[in-house]
Amino acid sequence: MGKYFLRRLLLSIPTIFGVTVLIFLAMRVIPGDPLRSIIGEGQIYVLSDKELAEVKASLGYDKPLVVQYLAWMQDVAKGNLGYSFWQKDKSIADMVVRRGPITLQISIMALIVAWAIGLPAGIISAVKRNTVADYSIRGFVTLLMAIPNFWLGLAIILFTVIFFRWRPPMELATLWGNPWQNLQMTIGPAIVMGFSFGAIIARMVRSSMLEILRDDYVRTATAKGLANSTVIFRHALRNALLPTITISGLYLGATIGGAVAVERAFSVPGLGLSLIYAVQARDWTVIQSLVLLFAVAYIIINLVVDYIYAFIDPRIRYE
Repeated sequence: MGKYFLRRLLLSIPTIFGVTVLIFLAMRVIPGDPLRSIIGEGQIYVLSDKELAEVKASLGYDKPLVVQYLAWMQDVAKGNLGYSFWQKDKSIADMVVRRGPITLQISIMALIVAWAIGLPAGIISAVKRNTVADYSIRGFVTLLMAIPNFWLGLAIILFTVIFFRWRPPMELATLWGNPWQNLQMTIGPAIVMGFSFGAIIARMVRSSMLEILRDDYVRTATAKGLANSTVIFRHALRNALLPTITISGLYLGATIGGAVAVERAFSVPGLGLSLIYAVQARDWTVIQSLVLLFAVAYIIINLVVDYIYAFIDPRIRYE
């Protein structure tokens, strides 16, 4: 078990290295000059060559790309993600500490909502195969997968405002500081993202359950006279959940970086909304740091999922 964990950990190192290189190069080749964001569109042309060189030197843009990359990696290793071009007194690390928990909380809540919807729906659809319940669940699941998250978020906001005269609070509140306000702010995005992934879980659980219910050991358990609930929940469901656990971990990593549209719709002050503002302002340091953070979080969560999967299914360790 320890060798498997060590091997997976070592394999993640070149992946993280490749991600940092891609992010660094992407920030240098995308259209737009970062100096225009700092100095202003109309002012860059009136600067003298000497003044422009001084600005580049102060930002480190006059150095070779390799030197810039190594300096960036050195700062990241120290926990220094830099400062925003527009808010020099606020570090990006402080922004991550302040807003990161909101995005993480929404992602975890969305995962809970998805399991609460998808698990029972998938089990019922598999057990009641080719019945009215099965067709109804499959139709509802298809509908949830077809609805864009951004549209569903706007629909929920309009529904609550029109019929209940209520809208989520706009002020940032932590879970331990003001739990009720925090819940009002995060429940909407969690439901929106949870619905779409709950549909995926339902389809995956149904597919896995149908395959396992046809296996010999399940038929043997049924032939021995075990109760139907025992066969389903103790024997079939346990093995059917293995692929679902894997995709759930990957989804959690994806939602941390993919909450941009939902946070925008609900105006939730998380990292996704911060990334939108940074893109609009062409704030390269913020964009570069947040994209790196999302990518590394995805890799780490994927690594944890591999460990959990190997713990549940020992055969994975020896393949």
